[in-house]
Amino acid sequence: MFEVPLLTPVSPGSAPEGGEVTNIQSGWRLGLRSFTENKLAVMGVGILLFFVLFCWAGPLVYHGDVTVANIVQSNSPPVQGHPLGTDQDGFDVLGQMMVGGQASLEIGFLAAVIATVVGTLWGAIAGLAGGLIDGIMMRIVDVILSIPLLFVVLIVGAKWGSSVVSLALIIGIFSWLVPSRLVRGEVLTLRVRDFVAAARAAGARQSRLVLRHLIPNALSVVVVNITFQVADAILLVAALGFLGFGLNYPTFDWGDQLSSGTSYLLDGYWWQIYPVGLCIVLTVMAMNLIGDALRDALDVRLRRR
Repeated sequence: MFEVPLLTPVSPGSAPEGGEVTNIQSGWRLGLRSFTENKLAVMGVGILLFFVLFCWAGPLVYHGDVTVANIVQSNSPPVQGHPLGTDQDGFDVLGQMMVGGQASLEIGFLAAVIATVVGTLWGAIAGLAGGLIDGIMMRIVDVILSIPLLFVVLIVGAKWGSSVVSLALIIGIFSWLVPSRLVRGEVLTLRVRDFVAAARAAGARQSRLVLRHLIPNALSVVVVNITFQVADAILLVAALGFLGFGLNYPTFDWGDQLSSGTSYLLDGYWWQIYPVGLCIVLTVMAMNLIGDALRDALDVRLRRR
């Protein structure tokens, strides 16, 4: 004879202690596994880490002159001591790429954070409110979308000057429109779910619904979008620098380098164009690869098993 252990009955809908946390952790583990199995995503992360180390750790190892002009060494081809040559002012091109990359990446990430935070809150509030409030908020988005961002940044840069913080703020303030639309669309589908109805019945305030229920469940859209926001901001900063409305000396970015180098491209000074252009292309490509992989990993409908 042996005793059969008694099982505690579990009411329908209830879960054992820690079950919800386990399910969430399992979902994140599945997403992480799907992301790491994507070879292009891993390559994108590797490229991004390389440029972060290149821009911030590189100047600690390689001390290229980027502040004192040396006309004697102007437009010098790659030689020992200057692996990528010098520009028209005698500045070391490799050292400029490291310092200029810091500004480009800082503006890209800061602008993406500003745009994502503002756009997520705006879209979540509009989607939850619905009706007249939603209509007014979305019409505001439509009006601002009709204003060319490059035109605004050019005016601000020409009138008040450009810095890392000012460019990041301007780009971020005018880039939150697309995230707001994406989050609003996600919230419109989430607000009719049972967990939102249960939270309302429990007396949850609107702010709690937005911050604790809707935004966390729309996090996959937010995370994916922020990678593309970084890429777009880096390209926009490069375009501004190329047009001559970028950062003010002594601060500069990759776009400023590209603009200076185009004047000497026909003279055969390739080292002033192709290396910095490759930096921009690889960084943007890395962010796009990471964004595509995150979309596949976080969306259970696209996740590869």
